[in-house]
Amino acid sequence: MEMAGLYLVFMTAVGLVSGFPPGHWQEVPSEEPVIQTLAEIAVREYNRRSDQNVAYIKLRVTDVRKQLVSGVKYDFSILLGRTMCKKNGEETPNNCQLHVSAVEKGVKCNFVVLLVPWLNETKVLHQLCSQEDIINDVAETSSPSNQDMLSSNTEDALLETLSLFKEFVTTYNKTYQNDEEALGRLRIFSENLKKAKDIQEKDQGTAEYGITKFSDLTEEEFRTLYLNPLLSSQGHRIIKKAVIPKDPPPAQWDWRDHGAVTEVKNQGMCGSCWAFSVIGNIEGQWFLKKGSLVSLSEQELVDCDGVDHACGGGLPSSAYEAIEKLGGVETEQDYRYQGHKQGCSFSTSKVSAYINSSVEIPKDETEIAAWLAQNGPISIALNAFAMQFYRKGISHPFKIFCSPWFIDHAVLLVGYGDRNGMPFWAIKNSWGKDWGEQGYYYLNRGSGACGVNQMCSSAVVN
Repeated sequence: MEMAGLYLVFMTAVGLVSGFPPGHWQEVPSEEPVIQTLAEIAVREYNRRSDQNVAYIKLRVTDVRKQLVSGVKYDFSILLGRTMCKKNGEETPNNCQLHVSAVEKGVKCNFVVLLVPWLNETKVLHQLCSQEDIINDVAETSSPSNQDMLSSNTEDALLETLSLFKEFVTTYNKTYQNDEEALGRLRIFSENLKKAKDIQEKDQGTAEYGITKFSDLTEEEFRTLYLNPLLSSQGHRIIKKAVIPKDPPPAQWDWRDHGAVTEVKNQGMCGSCWAFSVIGNIEGQWFLKKGSLVSLSEQELVDCDGVDHACGGGLPSSAYEAIEKLGGVETEQDYRYQGHKQGCSFSTSKVSAYINSSVEIPKDETEIAAWLAQNGPISIALNAFAMQFYRKGISHPFKIFCSPWFIDHAVLLVGYGDRNGMPFWAIKNSWGKDWGEQGYYYLNRGSGACGVNQMCSSAVVN
């Protein structure tokens, strides 16, 4: 029998087995091994034909169909991403890093490839490419019905990370000096997604952890720029003990509801949390004793406290003493926050509030609640283990991960209560309103979580 006759018999048999006659198109799942193999061949062909000196890699294969002709003709689209690897005429290495431009733009190509199995022949018949917005592509293909595919496909997971990073950069107005820095931040961001997921899995509360404005920082950078390791030192000034009310505390209390708390502030990239914690406390004490809520100056402490270390950290006990020696605190308006140490420009003529002394509050959380409800917001310090990736809810890390003996962040305790039976402390932070719950952190109450009860104090205003 002639070749044409054999071919006709072969095609008729294939058509009967496959359920569709020769010449008709049939949709094919993109995850089939033969499709992935043909896609790799198409990508190599694209790189060979391209006049660019960098290599592109396959990110996603879509819209696959096949047709029985003189062989099997496959029609499909591929989303390609630019890498950092130079073309060298060989197959692109698997470890090529995506170029930072791939966060926004890729190349989408339509290929038609002919596979003739009995001749062991594969030929790219058609290639048409154009620039494509990768982020939109991800959004269009990430419907709920596709979630299982996304979670199991490495390429789609990469695209999902790129999409999240682009949204992160836009949301928090991030800028980087060059492509290399942006790519490095993308790598850190990817690792931090895993860390946040790990913290989420180990949390005993209702907190949600994930992307925050600190998601492009390493743990070391975050600690250096925003936390205060001096809080764990042994150099605390001894202050007198507070008198605890005899009556049991009310079931819940929040000084935000009673006018004793100013707006959430932002310490910036400066380890001055100690100043914000103390000033927040004094604002509350002044309001309770004098009836006026005034936003006071943290910068005064950063500049004029000769014992503490400005952006390098400090201790609330030393800050109280510094304010007593200075003679008071100016307003935020008169002595504005700069986020770095400068020359002390404090003026006694501009003093808007003063303190007479300070007290230490016991570590028993019931007594802390009783003192707070009667006397105002409390300066506290805690372990910030879970705070880099905290988004909302009541945080309750295991003690082994959030040791109460490693205190590295000072904040302001403003209230307490419970949500659906879970007791919490309401904590005012100093990282701006675009962090946490409008700038607030909610931490489990009653378990000594993250050392929340280890360093509680307040100024005294007579």
